[in-house]
Amino acid sequence: MKTKRLAAALCAALFVLVMQGCVYSSVPRPRDTDFDKTTLGSKVGRSYAHSLLWLVAWGDAGTEAAAKEGGITTITHADVQVKLVLFGLYMRVSTVLYGD
Repeated sequence: MKTKRLAAALCAALFVLVMQGCVYSSVPRPRDTDFDKTTLGSKVGRSYAHSLLWLVAWGDAGTEAAAKEGGITTITHADVQVKLVLFGLYMRVSTVLYGD
């Protein structure tokens, strides 16, 4: 009986480890490499691209779209953020620009 409980506990632990971030995940990361020289600027612009059910995708997460949205002419820093829900059934990729 103890081995069945131990096996069940190990299977549950393995399941939790493997499934991390599959229900919901939101991960921002920089697109810059020289962090010691990064200045953010006074303006922020965002652009988005979405995907639903792995079948349809829409939006523009490009740098130009984010710069236009924020009224940015000089880009000083860029980030990207990926948000996933339910194994990617819904996904949003965001480009965030900082500048003047």
